Amino acid sequence: MGKEQIIKEFVKQFYKEKQSLYNDCFKVYIEGKNGHNGLVTKLVADLNLTEEQYPVFEDFVSALLTDTFYTILLGLDGEATIGDCQQTYTIIDEKGNDLSGGYIETYAYEYFHGGMQEESDR
Repeated sequence: MGKEQIIKEFVKQFYKEKQSLYNDCFKVYIEGKNGHNGLVTKLVADLNLTEEQYPVFEDFVSALLTDTFYTILLGLDGEATIGDCQQTYTIIDEKGNDLSGGYIETYAYEYFHGGMQEESDR
């Protein structure tokens, strides 16, 4: 697998984590059950949202997670600040592959704002 494919897979995993967190927010909360029914799921259930409010809240959570993950990825690539610092970080995977060098920003845009998310959801 070439560097570009490795970076694409790296970014895809961030997208999948965003989707997992989003999905966990909207699972049915069952009191006393362990597993995926965490604090966030309980807090969402405790909001007692109306049918009109629920889709707006879903959009809010999705946008918040998208902006967070996208900004972190761009920050790692040196294209956005993380806190008050903007610099390029060197990211090395466990096989010694260097993931830095510009493709993170490209794939982050494709997954979080482009059409690539449909491809990863298959």
